[in-house]
Amino acid sequence: MIKLHDKYFKPFISAKEIDDVIQRLAIEIAEDVGDEIPVFVGILNGSFMVVSDFVKKYPKPCEVTFIKLASYEGVKSTEDIQRLIGLTQDLTGRTVIILEDIIDTGNTLTEVHRIFKNEEVKSLKIATLFYKPEAYKKDYKLHYVGIEIPNKFIVGFGLDYDGLGRNLPEIYQIKETQHMTNLVLFGPPGAGKGTQADFLKEKYNLIHISTGDVFRYNIKNETALGMLAKSYMDKGELVPDQVTIDMLNAEVEKNADANGFIFDGFPRTNAQAESLNELMDSKDSQINAMIALEVDDEILVERLLSRGKTSGRADDADESIIRNRIAEYYNKTAILKDFYSAQNKYFGVDGVGSIDDITVRLSTVIDEL
Repeated sequence: MIKLHDKYFKPFISAKEIDDVIQRLAIEIAEDVGDEIPVFVGILNGSFMVVSDFVKKYPKPCEVTFIKLASYEGVKSTEDIQRLIGLTQDLTGRTVIILEDIIDTGNTLTEVHRIFKNEEVKSLKIATLFYKPEAYKKDYKLHYVGIEIPNKFIVGFGLDYDGLGRNLPEIYQIKETQHMTNLVLFGPPGAGKGTQADFLKEKYNLIHISTGDVFRYNIKNETALGMLAKSYMDKGELVPDQVTIDMLNAEVEKNADANGFIFDGFPRTNAQAESLNELMDSKDSQINAMIALEVDDEILVERLLSRGKTSGRADDADESIIRNRIAEYYNKTAILKDFYSAQNKYFGVDGVGSIDDITVRLSTVIDEL
């Protein structure tokens, strides 16, 4: 992740990928042009790196020139196109190939076609390293396209954000969710995870997503996902991970402006952890940490037996059941501990002490993220 001015950008396209695409475009154009000597025209400022790398890979004689058009303000392409530097040579009867770094709305192409129509060139072709089909508003043909990309702002390899980023050898994509804290909260039965989740969501203004609550809500309200989940449960089958992920996605979408989320009860396997990573990545975000409350088994048993006297839950009143629940927790979290530890995202927190003391310990971890 990099920061330019007030925005964050995440890695998107590597320098190796860019190099391979430029090599392909150079060969493709050379084969089409044949023995003719084309004139390659770069559109400044953004295309200088594209043109430089392209002509070094072009296998035949060619000419190179530049024009400068301005069409960007910040991260938006504007309708106002200004020609700052024009052509200085006669291109009558020549084959001209425009080398663009990126084509999004296509506004610049209107001015380009007007310029070269007046030059009476033999043919005019457009080549672009990056192309945003979702943003393209014009009917001009694009003869050579390197990589099609989503309609999100990018920097690097000649492209800038308010002057910064042109020098980067790779491409970075804007991180639209600029600040978000997402936690996976774990704890064995009796660790006080629910109590701490309530404190943390209030302190950090986070949304607490309990998988159990989400399932109950969807089933009770007979949503499409709820009915689908129930159909598996009624047959005694496990609900597929994708159904659970779709439910979580709906919860995240409901709270798109949240400061972040506390995920409780999911993931429980590596595959689920990977799916959760993909979900958050699709939201331009990520899981920042798995935080696990650590409590000695005997203390847990004592807490749950005490709770069972008032909770009315049968599984809080039987010591053997309690120990089995604790053992099941460790069997599941051991795998995830390794998964998140490999990413330096696992944090064990002492869950013994007063509620306030434990909250302070959890807060210390979160504040350091």
